[in-house]
Amino acid sequence: MVIFLLLLLAAVPLVGIGWILLYGSVTTVDGLFMTLILLTMSGIVGTTALFELKNRRSGGSLQPALAGAGGYAPGAGEVIHRGKVQEVVFYESNVGQPNKSVVTLADGAAEPQTVVVEGDMRNALPVGQKVQIFLRKEGGQNVLINLRYS
Repeated sequence: MVIFLLLLLAAVPLVGIGWILLYGSVTTVDGLFMTLILLTMSGIVGTTALFELKNRRSGGSLQPALAGAGGYAPGAGEVIHRGKVQEVVFYESNVGQPNKSVVTLADGAAEPQTVVVEGDMRNALPVGQKVQIFLRKEGGQNVLINLRYS
């Protein structure tokens, strides 16, 4: 379906070029530049359709990183924190120092745990979302490696 849509979108500019040729305005500057623009649009969308067709025939995926995201296993020196995000507070540090986010995770029965992570985690950890956070120590700071939402 996607390939058909891409081929249709690649053919529409070619119809415009036919219209320009039919009415004889290809010899004007406007006609010349419009023809070049339409050819470029058709070429880009047509090339995308060919790459998509090649990808479908080879059985590959355009998003290989997303395919393995669910099967991430922590390595040596990595820590996993689980829970529901209660609060994420961002602290902007002085020049030369890494910014930090203080994340509060609730596990239901246990006391909420606080984790300090390097960087701005406000967009990565939405409040109310259950997450697994994979962290690694680098230079005395917790660095986010991977997230798994549940």
